[in-house]
Amino acid sequence: MTDTAALRATLRAIVGRRHLLTSPRATARFRKGYRTGDGPAIAVVQPATLVELWRVAQACVAADVSIIMQASNTGLTGGSTPDGDDYPGGLVIISTTRLSRLRVIRGGEQVVCLPGATLNELEQTLRPYGREPHSVIGSSCFGASVVGGVCNNSGGSLIRRGPAYTQLALFAAVQPDGSLTLFNHLGIALGDDPDTILSRLDSGDFTEADVAATPDRWAHDHSYAEHVRAIDSDIPARFNADPRCLFEASGSAGKLIVFAVRLDTFAREEDSATFYIGTNDPDRLTDLRRTMLRDFDRLPIAGEYIHRTAFDVADHYGRDTFLAIERLGTHRLPALLAAKARFDAVADRVSKGLGDRLMQWSSRFMPDHLPGWMRAYRDLFAHHLILKVSGDQRADTRALLARLFPGDTVGDHRECSASDSAKAFLHRFVVAGAAVRYRAVHGGEVADIVALDVALPRNAQAWVEDLPPALADQVIHTLYYGHFFCHVFHQDYIVRRGNDPLVFEHALWALLDARGAQYPAEHNVGHLYVAPTQLAEFYRDIDPRNQLNPGIGHTPRARHWADSDGGDHKRAKL
Repeated sequence: MTDTAALRATLRAIVGRRHLLTSPRATARFRKGYRTGDGPAIAVVQPATLVELWRVAQACVAADVSIIMQASNTGLTGGSTPDGDDYPGGLVIISTTRLSRLRVIRGGEQVVCLPGATLNELEQTLRPYGREPHSVIGSSCFGASVVGGVCNNSGGSLIRRGPAYTQLALFAAVQPDGSLTLFNHLGIALGDDPDTILSRLDSGDFTEADVAATPDRWAHDHSYAEHVRAIDSDIPARFNADPRCLFEASGSAGKLIVFAVRLDTFAREEDSATFYIGTNDPDRLTDLRRTMLRDFDRLPIAGEYIHRTAFDVADHYGRDTFLAIERLGTHRLPALLAAKARFDAVADRVSKGLGDRLMQWSSRFMPDHLPGWMRAYRDLFAHHLILKVSGDQRADTRALLARLFPGDTVGDHRECSASDSAKAFLHRFVVAGAAVRYRAVHGGEVADIVALDVALPRNAQAWVEDLPPALADQVIHTLYYGHFFCHVFHQDYIVRRGNDPLVFEHALWALLDARGAQYPAEHNVGHLYVAPTQLAEFYRDIDPRNQLNPGIGHTPRARHWADSDGGDHKRAKL
């Protein structure tokens, strides 16, 4: 049995009293997921240096407690928060938010990010270099961490870049005998012993001469552009369990303690064009996707889909988030969300969802945030696509859109100004948070949200879901939105009170299986999805003692994976 008092004393000595949280009130915002997940914890620990993180991890491993690594707690599937209270030895959450440093290397062509560095911070840091990170809007708005994206094989809106991926990382793995081993696979010479490696990286005590070129290891998915073009393949383009992208830290989902990742950056597109497309014929969008992926010399930059119902929910329940991002900038939003989480931890004891209800009430007094032409498209068309291409693709795209969406009642298109382009993309990206707000405001009507992110086969042409009446009757709203050219769709079902969300979700899984879909596509299996065999075996390989994030993906929680079955998989070599 864990000596809780002794462990807390050890952790307090490492990080200081202020950064060891133990009371239920102080730990609430770390223990509760953004959309799902909740449970008790022995402590939340907030190390300030990589050496502190190493020592905290050593103490937790030695005490035989279960460990959850957490950065910004922005996940939608509860993969970085507790799920119940049956963790072997009890649970410690290690929060890495104080480890937000990053280092630009190789003239801005690559970066090294510590576990608390956010996508937004990385985007701001790269701006003077004319470079961008893997993802530039979406989860970046909500303070998502760079390392979290890699560990979850997160996708993103940018078609050319594929899932977040690297083969260059610095991480620790718990060995079968209960020891903790550090692996420096960054390709940066930092020394030999853990304290030296970690302290030098933390302080930036290395030069470009210490940074190897590593031609045999990738810092992004080099093959994705060709991979997504295979429009006749019955395998989805990208999904969480894809064996192509399970490698050490990449796809590890908290089963390793990741101290840093090294990633490629991308040249920022200075000249681009955005088109807004509306249609009532989804086959025309299919034709657009297949034509551009097959025939265009370069892939589009982005192609974001949103259905009319998702448009409406985002319009009504995401207005305050939209205006906060637009007027304050994405860099301020994480702090605002953290402040709201602290408020909710107190207010929920009075009335659950009080903070969301107050924010929704205040949004009634906010100005209209969408241009009139977008509202006109909403009234005319059920299916909407925001298409962004490079400047040199503008003419070919105009010609194709004029043929497919000529301005009749079935489909139309519009070339956006820079301001309208920003508004269109931002409107699309507030949908997920708007669904959460809807649940909070209408708690008496909503049983829960069933949130799926689904990867359809690349050759799927019937991509619009047709829910059977028995399932459609169980939902208040169904929200469809996603990354259209990658065929990755987010599907949020607001389940009507009186129905069982779990039974409803399992019925959806059967429908998706029949369509050849893979799920989740980019949000981690968390505690909502069952990890496929190859993914579960990858977890087992990299965490043979099952001490880190046990139970993820409905896998066993017992040490050494008791009662776990094996299977064919791509084995990680640590």
